[in-house]
Amino acid sequence: MTETRPTPRGPDRKGEADGNEDESAAVEGPSEPSAVLRRLPTDAGLRRQLAAAARSRGRTASVAAEIDEIEAELAAIEVEPVDLTAARRRVAETSGEIERLKERVAALRGDARARRAVDAEADDALDDLEAAAAELSAAQTEAIAAEQALERARAEAARNRDERRRRLRLRDRLRNRRRAARRELAEGIYPAFRRALAVVPGGDPGAAGAAPDAYDGDPVAASLAAVRVAALDGAVELRGDAARRIAAADRAARSLLRTPDVRAASDPDG
Repeated sequence: MTETRPTPRGPDRKGEADGNEDESAAVEGPSEPSAVLRRLPTDAGLRRQLAAAARSRGRTASVAAEIDEIEAELAAIEVEPVDLTAARRRVAETSGEIERLKERVAALRGDARARRAVDAEADDALDDLEAAAAELSAAQTEAIAAEQALERARAEAARNRDERRRRLRLRDRLRNRRRAARRELAEGIYPAFRRALAVVPGGDPGAAGAAPDAYDGDPVAASLAAVRVAALDGAVELRGDAARRIAAADRAARSLLRTPDVRAASDPDG
């Protein structure tokens, strides 16, 4: 189910290629509680706000150890780029050189035979033939090395693909566990949040329902209540409706929000 959002604001060849994966699949870690709740209204959903409030009070989810294990496993995965294009180019170049030298050797061998057939001097032709044959042998050795290097590169690329797939699976798993952690933390602090709704301006405990997903009340009041149940170290900045409601209340902002530093934006409309 979609989280309740208080006052949202405006918005190489297959089997061989070692292409880059979509880094947008990376999973962001949970923000510091003060980063989520330091400015109201906020873009964060209610569940994320409540989870941040719970973390600010030192609470941890039952899946925290599993999350740490997944993060450690992800951090240990290293995928180095493999240049298959260069390896394939080297194979093609050595193959082309071998064909060229084979043709030269054949031509020189034919020339030497023709000279012998007419009892002509063939020493220079034989010397050229020997040199070309040596070049051909060296090129064939280089071609073997190039083929072996390409096979190693293909094997490394295959391992990299496997590692990238494993990393994506781990990221999916991490995303799910962090979602479960937010749900658990938010639900654990929800009774305190419901009580806080009875204190903050515009709050209505009757609109809270049984869980964060059931909340059907005012989003600004929800954010104020989330701050009230949190234990924040930094300042909380109020803008727009949040600033006006606190300014109009008959209790001091620090008393309402239970935080030592509450600041109103110079322009209440933000």
